[in-house]
Amino acid sequence: MSSLKPYLVRAIYEWIIDNDLTPYLLVDATRPHCVLPTDFVDNGRIVLNIRPAAVQNLNLGNDEVSFNARFAGVGMTVTAPLPAVLAIYAKETGKGMFFEPEEDETPPQPQPEADDKKAGKPFLRVVK
Repeated sequence: MSSLKPYLVRAIYEWIIDNDLTPYLLVDATRPHCVLPTDFVDNGRIVLNIRPAAVQNLNLGNDEVSFNARFAGVGMTVTAPLPAVLAIYAKETGKGMFFEPEEDETPPQPQPEADDKKAGKPFLRVVK
């Protein structure tokens, strides 16, 4: 099944633009495959203004967000894989959507066998 995140990013972006607000994208700059203006990274994160007047060739794809923009007068192509996107929100109101940081692809951990459970006692397990 495909990820819901790229669809939510596109929907929130459209909602922000429809309401004449400024869409900001919060990105985890420490994630692999990010191409970002490193001079503007703060504590491993960067906030990007992605309003239509600030960027060109904006692509809110299923795997990554990319666009062309100028930073301190220097043009560059910005690329952020979807797992690196932490939020999309309106600058003016702060309304939008924040995402849980995604973990790297790792094999699932083996689950304990039924014999390991104490008989008769209920238990809860966190499922991610």
